[in-house]
Amino acid sequence: MYRKEKSLPLKSSSAALYNNLSVLRPPDRGLACFSAVHGPSLSLVSVAEDGSGFSHRQLQAKEGGMAVSVPLLTQAAWCVLPWRVLLVLTSQKGIQMYESDGSTMVYWHALDVTEHPPGQAVFARGIAAAGGRFICVGTSSGLVLVFDIPPKGTNVVLSAALERHQHPVTDIAAERGRAPDGAGDLVTADDAGTLCVWSSGEEFVLLLSGAEDSFVHVWKLSRNPYTDDIEIQHCHSERVTDTQVCGARFCDPEGNSFAVTGYDLSEIIRYSRV
Repeated sequence: MYRKEKSLPLKSSSAALYNNLSVLRPPDRGLACFSAVHGPSLSLVSVAEDGSGFSHRQLQAKEGGMAVSVPLLTQAAWCVLPWRVLLVLTSQKGIQMYESDGSTMVYWHALDVTEHPPGQAVFARGIAAAGGRFICVGTSSGLVLVFDIPPKGTNVVLSAALERHQHPVTDIAAERGRAPDGAGDLVTADDAGTLCVWSSGEEFVLLLSGAEDSFVHVWKLSRNPYTDDIEIQHCHSERVTDTQVCGARFCDPEGNSFAVTGYDLSEIIRYSRV
């Protein structure tokens, strides 16, 4: 069971976008960081784990190079790699990577309009760190772009473009495995409901889902040892009253707490296990 905690105020409300919430818990800093997108800006909130206070920051995303226009953001997520943490933003024009606090842009990748059919909307969406050294980002053309991230500096390299989806990528999720090289599972999903599994490794056990009907559900995933099938068990439901849920994330690897954002809601709602 989970109970509702004190909500965190946002400088602006959350846009009605897929997976519009990201959570980061920097090790040994006693902080939890949250972010949500609205238009061309990203609201960042840092809160002390002891509840003693919180701070706000608004990040106005820009394009790389000499461009001065401000694109509309579609998603933001912190990507935790063994040697560094990057804040990745996707938009209608490209992919932006910043240092974890948003202070410095590390890399900018412009989307190729020619990869998209005529008349189709162009955007990037779906962000995940994978394999210990890569960041994967989906696009509206169905490509999954794989970026090789250096231990430091700005020498980010586009190392692969995975072609399996025929529809815009909705989201990407990755789970670090037990292998010494950091290999792990990577799953991509598109708007047609297709799922692609790109690697195998440690089993997924924490699963959280949210929907526009105001409900958030916690599920347990396991594998049947006799049939090798994936089994899903419903564990908990929480109704966020009068809220169109647009983002839900666990706040810790154990699944002891989670946070929720809602369309036109200027706060982040938090729950913790009783």
